[in-house]
Amino acid sequence: MLIQERVKLIIKANNETPSSFADKIGLKRSNLSHVLSGRNKPSLDFLSKIIDNYPKVNASWLITGTTRDGDFQEEQTKSISQVGADASERIIERIVIFYSDGSFKEYKEGLAID
Repeated sequence: MLIQERVKLIIKANNETPSSFADKIGLKRSNLSHVLSGRNKPSLDFLSKIIDNYPKVNASWLITGTTRDGDFQEEQTKSISQVGADASERIIERIVIFYSDGSFKEYKEGLAID
């Protein structure tokens, strides 16, 4: 199912007309028409407006067509010196980045070495 078909399904399931749907989410009617016809792909702002105004709509389903359940937690960024703080962990001594032109950059404990 294409994304425009999922948007049409949301409109139908909520007994809306395309015009009332566009008005409710704060979108120009012509923009909605272009998405529904497949002429334009919906923008992130367009999708956000749907999710904000229809909280029962699963964002993953709206975007991909499949639902996902999961807990996302932002991982804390660790500095090189923090990685391996536990005695049982290995400590990173250096990081080397290789570029496609054959050059590289080496980092040691916060110091860049060319």
